[in-house]
Amino acid sequence: MTINTLDYFASLVQQDDSILLFEAALSLGQDAEPGLNLTAPQMEIDTLAVRLRKRLPADASHVQKLRMLNHFFYQELGFCGNVNDYHHPDNSYLHRVISTRRGIPISLAMVYIELAQQVGLQIRGISFPGHFLMKLSVQSGEIILDPFNGSSLSREELEERLEPYIPPRPDGVAPPLAAYLQAASAREMLVRMLRNLKAVFVEQHLWQRLLGVQERLVILLPDDIHERRDRGLAYARLECPQAALQDLELYLAQRPYAPDADTLRRKLPELREAARRLN
Repeated sequence: MTINTLDYFASLVQQDDSILLFEAALSLGQDAEPGLNLTAPQMEIDTLAVRLRKRLPADASHVQKLRMLNHFFYQELGFCGNVNDYHHPDNSYLHRVISTRRGIPISLAMVYIELAQQVGLQIRGISFPGHFLMKLSVQSGEIILDPFNGSSLSREELEERLEPYIPPRPDGVAPPLAAYLQAASAREMLVRMLRNLKAVFVEQHLWQRLLGVQERLVILLPDDIHERRDRGLAYARLECPQAALQDLELYLAQRPYAPDADTLRRKLPELREAARRLN
């Protein structure tokens, strides 16, 4: 990854109220393809939005627009969840999702939301446990959508999906569903995309790819010391001891009694020796 790529990403996510979400999400693909031209996939989405807008009646309601968008996105264009290769990194890179029409819930949602905005629908992402969702606010309430196929989800279906992730309370009362249906911020959505990739690269021991993800997570979450720790561990895997030391020593200074503190302290002499040899 070039420093220019990171600077560009940082410029897109600097202020919470002005994050260019689709562009920032699209730029993650530059980790996989450093020379990626971000203009082409953006233009493809713009072209699709023009096609859809031409079909919409001037007085179309939000619900009518939603039905037409759903048919266009899932039936005509063929976007759907990549159930056959769910954990492939390409499912998180929007340029590949646009090309293959396959993705995971959050990447499909990113493309869907961008199209929706271009036809006047303010659809928001929901960082629901286990499976990213979307919602559209209408006069009668909120329509909750599954990005995998565009289906609307009932309260019962949502509660059933939530149950495996939420431990029962001592009083036996279920937690309020509304607490898990709040709109996700642009920063939260980008973090979730990156942490999906992080899990894939850790599982596959792809440390260079992991470092790219960690660099972006540190930019997005500069005060999250755990992401700094994880970047330090990625540096250590890649035999970059000086960079690893900076992150790990900062983590230990801020979290001296963390459960993993002793394990990390035992790594420091080896890293210091490696850094001394390189100098």
